[in-house]
Amino acid sequence: MVALGGAHVGAAAVSEVEAVHLMHSAIDAGITFFDNCWDYNGGRSEERMGQALGVLGYRKRVFLMTKFDGRDRRTATAQLDESLRRLQTDHVDLWQMHENIRPDDADHLFASGGAIEAMLAAQQAGKVRFLGFTGHKNPAYHVHMFEVAAQNGFVFDTVQMPLNVMDAHFQSFEKHVIPVAQQTDTAVLAMKTFGDHHILDARVVAPLQMLHYSMNLPVATVVTGIDSMATLHQAVTAAVSFRPLSEAQVASMLARSAPLSIDGVTERYKTTHEFDGTIANPEWLGAPL
Repeated sequence: MVALGGAHVGAAAVSEVEAVHLMHSAIDAGITFFDNCWDYNGGRSEERMGQALGVLGYRKRVFLMTKFDGRDRRTATAQLDESLRRLQTDHVDLWQMHENIRPDDADHLFASGGAIEAMLAAQQAGKVRFLGFTGHKNPAYHVHMFEVAAQNGFVFDTVQMPLNVMDAHFQSFEKHVIPVAQQTDTAVLAMKTFGDHHILDARVVAPLQMLHYSMNLPVATVVTGIDSMATLHQAVTAAVSFRPLSEAQVASMLARSAPLSIDGVTERYKTTHEFDGTIANPEWLGAPL
């Protein structure tokens, strides 16, 4: 119901000892979905997660996901091998293409020599179990990914996207992508419940309500950043206290968030490049196709 975000456990403000303790505490509290990415904090997020999962049998207790940036087969394969080394495991349960944030990312993924070849080969080799993609920019790019996948006879197992109390009002993934994902029974992973703090700072509803809004959608899990025992407690509390929201409750939240969602002011990942790692570091994408 709730997943531990990998970016926060690799943050410089969190020590290695604290990060490992947080991850062990999260698993012991019942959080069994761990999110990560090859590029988070220069690899530190995966390294710390590997340290946490490499002891006391914790690896067997989690569904482990990481992401890659490479758009060509060779780069994606190399990034997976590095991720497996850092995570101290021989496989991940879910491997996702990161940052579907360009109108032609889907075309590059499925091109000859594209990363889809690495994804299928890794799955065949037992290095990954399930395959998906993520993105936070424009729901049209996600819809296009589903269209190109269908043209190539492929169905994604998962799709990750921003889903929060602001999203419904501006370039909405909730309105435009969830229905498409449901047509192929693709599991929806929610992220950016707090909008990288901008939605949280808007204070339209309490943090628990923000998490409950995302959990109320047809999602498999809600990925949230956990960088302290307080945020861990908040995530667990949100999960155990959740009850399906009424239409009136949802309408009330959306009415309060609407005035602060104009032009995506609280969803800057949609409107700026501040959160686009592969824009700032195009070399992560690999060779042009």
